[in-house]
Amino acid sequence: MKAFVDEDRCRGHAVCCSLCPEVFDLSDDGYAVVQVPEIPAGSAAAVRDAAGSCPERAITVEEGRTA
Repeated sequence: MKAFVDEDRCRGHAVCCSLCPEVFDLSDDGYAVVQVPEIPAGSAAAVRDAAGSCPERAITVEEGRTA
């Protein structure tokens, strides 16, 4: 699973950071960034919650493919 933040949509509300600080952080400019290339399995639900709670809908989640 991977998460992405749309830099054009993010307004720095930091909801994602409060819901999933192990994955999201704020840049020096005050906008959300993803800190990890792959989401740890234990953080998957929190990442989905953060994406659904983003007021700007700036977070997308790409689920891993299954063979």
